Amino acid sequence: MARARSYTQAGLLQWLGLAFIILLLDQFTKLLILGYYQLGQGVRVTDFLNVVRVHNAGAAFSFLADGSGWQRWFFVGIGVAAMVFIVYLLRSHAGQRLFCFAMACILGGAVGNVLDRLMHSYVIDFLDFHYANWHFPAFNVADSAITLGAALLILDELRRVRRS
Repeated sequence: MARARSYTQAGLLQWLGLAFIILLLDQFTKLLILGYYQLGQGVRVTDFLNVVRVHNAGAAFSFLADGSGWQRWFFVGIGVAAMVFIVYLLRSHAGQRLFCFAMACILGGAVGNVLDRLMHSYVIDFLDFHYANWHFPAFNVADSAITLGAALLILDELRRVRRS
C-alpha cells in the first residue's frame, strides 16, 4: 500500500512539475510583453502572425469583457475551483499518462491566467494570428496550453472508447 502511495505521489509531482514549467513559460512571456510593448502596440512577425499587447478582462474570445469588474472574481473563482479539481484528478489517475499530461497543461494555463487576473485584473494576450483582414482573437501561452490540454483530453477519450 505504501508503495502504491509513493508511486501516486511521484506521479503527481511529475505532473505538477509540468504545470509549473508551463506557468513559468507563460509568466515569462507575459513579463516580456509588459516590458517591451505598450497596450495596443505590436510588431509584425510574419504574414500571418503579429505580436501585440492586448488586455482581456473577459474569458475566451473576450466573453464578458465589458462587465463592470465582477467578472474578474467570477473567473478567478472558476479558475481556483478548476485547479483544485484538476489536482484531485491528477492524484486519482496518476497512471494515465496522456490524461495527466492533458490535465497538467490545463492546470499550468489556468494558474497563469488566474495569476494575471489577480495581479492586473485582466489577462495579458499577445499572439495575434490573422489572414487578410480577419484576426483570430489574441491569446497567450496559457491559452495555448489549455487548448492543447483540451484537445489531448478528447484524443484520450477517443482512444479509451476505441479500446472498449
